[in-house]
Amino acid sequence: MVSEPIRVLLADDQVLVRDALATLLDLEPDLSVVVRVTRGDEVEAAVAQHAPDVCLLDIEMPGLDGIAACRAVTARFSDVRVLMVTTFGRPGYLTRALDAGATGFVVKDIPGDQLADAVRRVAAGHRVVDPALATETLLGGRSPLTEREAELLRLAVEGTPVAQMASRLFLSPGTVRNHLSAAIRKTGTTTRVEAARAAQDRGWL
Repeated sequence: MVSEPIRVLLADDQVLVRDALATLLDLEPDLSVVVRVTRGDEVEAAVAQHAPDVCLLDIEMPGLDGIAACRAVTARFSDVRVLMVTTFGRPGYLTRALDAGATGFVVKDIPGDQLADAVRRVAAGHRVVDPALATETLLGGRSPLTEREAELLRLAVEGTPVAQMASRLFLSPGTVRNHLSAAIRKTGTTTRVEAARAAQDRGWL
């Protein structure tokens, strides 16, 4: 008796990348790409409609980033596995993805046969993590930022003034400045914009 192929959802906002991955995976007789989406906020509904076994999610997507989409999927669909496939092999991203429920994390320059094997292993319930990135993450440790500091740095990326940050988060301007000062110190930078960029580069946001 021939078993059913592993059903795969692909989420990536880069059409060429998404279609190339779909073509590559569909060449495998035991894998079938059943749906492709371009936005993170389309993932949960697509899972509900198409019932994939494994979701391959990019991290940086419009609407909702891949890590948030992963969290939504794993919270609602306990039998669906998530494999993050991203250009950004940053230790902070790996930690956040695993915390969100991802079973695997690989970078896009992985050879095609290894990616197909990663899908199979994730579908079987095994954890698959890029070994070099895993080592870097262990050596680098977790993000030192608090949730509030990270939240304020995300606003800093958008160029939001301190007064608006305070109003939006129901904090005093002084409290906002204290949090930003702590974030600047932890990132080893001198301004909130530099701190935000440094945190992004390390995958902490």
